[in-house]
Amino acid sequence: MNATRPANERFYSIIPAGGIGSRLWPLSRAEAPKFLHDLTGSGNSLLRDTWDRLAPISGEQRIMVVTGRAHRAAVEKDLPELADPNVVLESEPKDSSAAIGLAAAILMKREPDVIIGSFAADHVIKDNRSFVRAVREAIAAADAGYIATIGIEPDEPAIGFGYIHCGGEIEIDRAPSAMLVESFVEKPKLATAQQYIASGDYLWNAGMFIARADVLLEQLGQAQPALLAGLLELADAWDTPARGAVVDRVWPELTKIAIDYTVAEPAAAAGRLAVIPGHFSWDDVGDFASIAKLHAGGRKADLAILGGNRRILADDATGVVISQSKRLIALIGVENIVVVDTEDALLVTTTAHAQRVKSVVDALKLGGSSDVL
Repeated sequence: MNATRPANERFYSIIPAGGIGSRLWPLSRAEAPKFLHDLTGSGNSLLRDTWDRLAPISGEQRIMVVTGRAHRAAVEKDLPELADPNVVLESEPKDSSAAIGLAAAILMKREPDVIIGSFAADHVIKDNRSFVRAVREAIAAADAGYIATIGIEPDEPAIGFGYIHCGGEIEIDRAPSAMLVESFVEKPKLATAQQYIASGDYLWNAGMFIARADVLLEQLGQAQPALLAGLLELADAWDTPARGAVVDRVWPELTKIAIDYTVAEPAAAAGRLAVIPGHFSWDDVGDFASIAKLHAGGRKADLAILGGNRRILADDATGVVISQSKRLIALIGVENIVVVDTEDALLVTTTAHAQRVKSVVDALKLGGSSDVL
């Protein structure tokens, strides 16, 4: 495609704001998902922080948010600058291929030469300057025809993240750090993660994807032709009066599948996926252990206290307490504790077992206790 505008001017940010973050229950709920909470103490929600990182790159008028219908009011309140044409509402969750693919298809319909970048609404990133530099390189790689991702330089053998196996360097103008991606690796066991770190050939997979919209959709269509057909039909109707009827008919039939399987992994296998190493601190805040780590600042003796209620008494206690009730909470002689106190549910666990919170949510679903979900 012959583009007349510089790549940076053709760039559009996409923020998929979906999922409830079940490992952060009972703080994160269906009506108040993870991305709408301030989990860093910044005074802003994770969504707002994501917007503020992206606005200097694409401009506020070139950020699209994909979210559920139930969250529209909260998202628009949090992001008053969000332009109405850039709000894409899902009638039901269909995973990242549909969410990102629909946004890409709508934007390609409006701007055939657009380059899109997808950045989750619920991640924590420190050092925005390094983040911007990495995105700029990724945009250059996308302009050269690659699907690009940003991999995070690991600082520990984490087992809660997926990994990217890096290959050789690629010569791309304005992307000196670009490397080919050999493969994606699912969350490894500790011994394997330690081997990855020692080799120096692996980065954490942060789920950021930057590509020309036409290239991304072509790759998606090779894996899921019916899904692509549905997304293109939706995009054709999106800015017309027919949108509602087409969405009601097409969206429920779309395949629910992650973009890792429709785009990232096939692109890596085809040698068309580039990775830019990200030299910045990153966390997907996947559980309460992540929150405790974010607030510890490297000091293991800390107790992180979040939430509207600060009536916490602690003596020789470490971990994290999040309180939204009016109860007084006293902690004595406990290490790595996790206490989440809301008006209708109380969670007590440890950072070592934080990943198991999701099993509680699954049990509540099976038991029909939707009132606390």
